[in-house]
Amino acid sequence: MSQLTPILTVNDVSLSFGGNAALSEVSFDVRRGEIRAIIGPNGAGKTSILNCISGFYRPQRGRILLRGETDLTQTPTDRIARLGLARTFQNIALYTGLSTLDNLMAARHIHMKQSALQSILYWGPARREEVRHREAVEEIIDFLEIAHIRKAVVGALPYALRTRVELGRALAMEPDLLLLDEPMAGMNLEEKEDMARFILDIYERRGITIVLIEHDMGLVMDISDRVVVLDFGRKIADGPPDEIKHSPAVIQAYLGET
Repeated sequence: MSQLTPILTVNDVSLSFGGNAALSEVSFDVRRGEIRAIIGPNGAGKTSILNCISGFYRPQRGRILLRGETDLTQTPTDRIARLGLARTFQNIALYTGLSTLDNLMAARHIHMKQSALQSILYWGPARREEVRHREAVEEIIDFLEIAHIRKAVVGALPYALRTRVELGRALAMEPDLLLLDEPMAGMNLEEKEDMARFILDIYERRGITIVLIEHDMGLVMDISDRVVVLDFGRKIADGPPDEIKHSPAVIQAYLGET
């Protein structure tokens, strides 16, 4: 499949809550093999569109096509994950009482094929499958440089490390398309640089297409291939970073002036 072929197409999506429009006829696509950023002021609808893509919200109008065939607005949330889509959350959603390793193993459930009865046979197919899942998780732990916290209880970890575990859990699902909702919020400069490095490594070394919501404009402009800009639930600009930087509509949305 060509890299110019959209892996995701958002077509005229509208979403309202109690008569208040969160999204109004938003359309854009995500090409296979790119980092696609979604930016905008607070309340612009960025997380709402991610929630529509991942099945947490059901828009009143519009379609969201994965690989040009599956309409995600009509697809059960659990099946969306099995179709190769994973995400992180702005408010970290981990099992805080479990270890890093257990959180990553929990994300492997969509790839598990053996039944509970088969798992009783310790050296049977279920045991061999568990070994394969553990190998996949250990590789992610090494990739994200979190071996030192592999057995640590997640709820006791610093925020930046919990964010990295959240990213690891998404990777454990083996996605083709990864949605990142403000993965660097609340981080200092050094922590942001580490996270940016991991995002680029995921993109370059693992070949995963990324949709990124982020407030750090310098980072967005540095690592994104294309940027879509939302304001009050509407798309006001869409294009390469250099074009977005100089868009009068974008400047006005952020600064209140042209």
